[in-house]
Parts: sequence; C-alpha cells; structure tokens
Amino acid sequence: MEYRAKHRYADMSARKIRPFAALIRGKTADEALQALRFLPTVAPGCWKQVLKSALGNAEDKGVRDIEELIVTEARVDDAPMMKRIMPRARGTAYPIKRRNAHIIVALAEETETEGAAK
Repeated sequence: MEYRAKHRYADMSARKIRPFAALIRGKTADEALQALRFLPTVAPGCWKQVLKSALGNAEDKGVRDIEELIVTEARVDDAPMMKRIMPRARGTAYPIKRRNAHIIVALAEETETEGAAK
C-alpha cells in the first residue's frame, strides 16, 4: 500500500526545492530524513515536514514496521503564482512573480516495491 503526504502552496519556488527530491527518492524513510538533516538551506526543512507527515499517515493506517518504508515518489510541481506590479521610473511597471510549489511524497513497503519490479 502507498502512503502519501502533500504540502500544497509551499512558499518557495519549485526550482529551489526540486534538487532535494532526487536526493531522497529511492531511499528508506530513515535514510532520507538523515540525508535532509544537515543541509544548510531552507528547502530540506519543507521536505522533512512532508516526509514526517507521510510517516505519520503510514503509522495511522497500521504499518507494522515503519523502518521498511521506501520513498517511492518525491515530486515537486509548480503552484499558482501571485502576480504583483512594482511601479518604476517614468510611469513604467515591473512584474513581481511570487512563486509557490506543491511537494508530494509517497512511501511504500519494501516488499511491495520488489514485487512490482518483477
């Protein structure tokens, strides 16, 4: 069974968050949390929150061994932008685009992922 968690409208552009998806994809949940723990930017904090939420969802659904869960899907999608205008000299205007992102994490048990590969 697959256990999912989403963080919708994360207040950061998808371009800044996306490299960390490749870092945790395919690892066990504990390894992924450890990999995100000591990174210096703000983006891994968003990933940690979503990963912990997915682990909590799995625990609520009755997973016996949380340590066997593997990150099967780590994805970042663009969310709607907030568009503003900054007034500039001589009556011109520059656009300001406040970008957001949707972060999606899915966990599955190790035995299921091996069965699907065969």
